[in-house]
Parts: sequence; structure tokens; C-alpha cells
Amino acid sequence: MNIELVRLTGEYKEQLFEMLTEWKDDIIANHTDMSPWKIWAHDFHDFDNYLKSLDTKEGAENGWVPDTTLFCLDKDRNIFVGAVNIRHYLNEELLKTGGHIGDGIRPSERRKGYATAMIALALEECKKLGINKVLICCNKDNIGSAKSIIHNGGVLENEVEEDGHIEQRYWIQL
Repeated sequence: MNIELVRLTGEYKEQLFEMLTEWKDDIIANHTDMSPWKIWAHDFHDFDNYLKSLDTKEGAENGWVPDTTLFCLDKDRNIFVGAVNIRHYLNEELLKTGGHIGDGIRPSERRKGYATAMIALALEECKKLGINKVLICCNKDNIGSAKSIIHNGGVLENEVEEDGHIEQRYWIQL
């Protein structure tokens, strides 16, 4: 597996459109999860605005914390296989259920080990940001996500009910 996390630039516009179009079709057809939410916050067809909206800067309003969105590039095939959103610190809401890292893999690339590898790369980014203890949360029903977190050293702290479902809260010490 030859992957890296990259910032979105015009160079990757085609890869973004291919991934998100596939993903959106799956969301509509199967009502699947939209994680990381940040990649769905704005219409990707308006690429310039989308590009500007990916990262939240310091001093953001409406309870947002600074964050960085990165895309997982399979360098051998030159396609995006997923995305991560890294929150630089936690507010009360993120501490409860959001965590430091939101991640997702495009439907056609799931169950191939990308999530585990992508989380490992995201944890390296967390280290660069000075985050030494990382919280990652997932829905209790998402066994694959839990396995990816555990394979990266995640230790389950507890479960919290949120909007009628159970969120598991895992901590990873870096």
C-alpha cells in the first residue's frame, strides 16, 4: 500500500470529483455515513469555494475549532481513497463525541486496510500539531472503524449515547 495524506490543490480536482461522486451515490443509495463531515460541508462542484472552506482557521466562530482536512492518495493508482479531518484541539462537544480525527474511506476502497493505514498517517499529523493524546470516536455499529482505531493503539474509554445511537470513545497515546 503506497499512500500519503495530501492537501487538496487544483492538481487533485479530478481525483476529488471521482471520489466524492462515487461516495455521494453510495450515501443516497445506502444511507451510509458521511464521515468526515467536513468534506461534505460545501458543494465540491464549486471547487474554488470548496478549496477555501476545507480548513477552519484559528478564531473561528460558531463553536468551530481550527482543523485540517487531508485526502488519502493511493500513489500507485493516483486516486483518492479517503479523507481525514484533524481537529487541532477539542471543545466540549468534540470531547464528548467528535474527537480529534474524523475519517472515511470511499465505498469501493473499504475493507482493504486503507482506514487503518490512513489513521496511522493522521496520527503522525497530530504529532506535528503537538497533540499527544488523540481521541477518535465511532458509532458502535461500525465494527470496521473500531478495528482500525484499535489497530492504531486505541483504547476504549466509554460509550456515549448521541442522537439515538451509541458512540464509542477511544484514546490513543502518541
